[in-house]
Amino acid sequence: MTRRIALITGGGSGIGLAIAHAFSQAGITPVLAGRSKARLEDAAARMEGTAFVPMDVTDEDSVEKAFKQLKTAGYEPNILVNNAGSAATAPLEKTDTGTWQAMLDVNLTGAFLCTRSALPMMKEQGFGRIITVASTAGLKGYAYTAAYTAAKHGVIGMTRSLALELAGTGVTANTVCPGFTDTEIVQASVRNIVEKTGRSEEEALKALTKHNPENRLVTPEEVADAVLWLVSDGASAINGQAIAVACGEIM
Repeated sequence: MTRRIALITGGGSGIGLAIAHAFSQAGITPVLAGRSKARLEDAAARMEGTAFVPMDVTDEDSVEKAFKQLKTAGYEPNILVNNAGSAATAPLEKTDTGTWQAMLDVNLTGAFLCTRSALPMMKEQGFGRIITVASTAGLKGYAYTAAYTAAKHGVIGMTRSLALELAGTGVTANTVCPGFTDTEIVQASVRNIVEKTGRSEEEALKALTKHNPENRLVTPEEVADAVLWLVSDGASAINGQAIAVACGEIM
């Protein structure tokens, strides 16, 4: 790979941090973005050559300010990984409008805002890779996750439309769709199941992995490997795809 600069939202932990490590090892310069400056500083300090920029993907002004800072500092990304996200669970009839909007803001609008800001830089360079970390919830329905599932379906739709707009520019747009992955979000889901149902942690975890043919959580590193391939020159013909990283749960 030639030298690339990759902006990774939600880059301070979980899947985002695993992607940053994979990029760093491949000679791609990671730039970590997130709301917690302390977390970003700590993560960047443990990877030589890694930069960071505070950013709230749900805030348009914050996103625009961060991209201006990157350009001024000479870090114009030609790779964008829209990884920031969160999940809330509740029956649809008990989902309030605040939760609904929050899921759309972080999982869908955040990806839109970052992508819109990154595109001019990528087009000017004649190369770009936009990878959005969606979910198997973007490809199928799960009970009690209507808001989250709607947002993830939305981001896949946005990516497919964008891929057609970008044809011939040297920029591609794809999504990766992990199944339940061993991250803080899933750990929080396990705790939520335990609190609301009285099940043990082991029983709660089994409930989350019951649709996975291997009956296990996906690892952040497995997701990172898929992203690393998608940003390579060899994946230039891959555009508008939603690639499941889920041990065969989605086919």
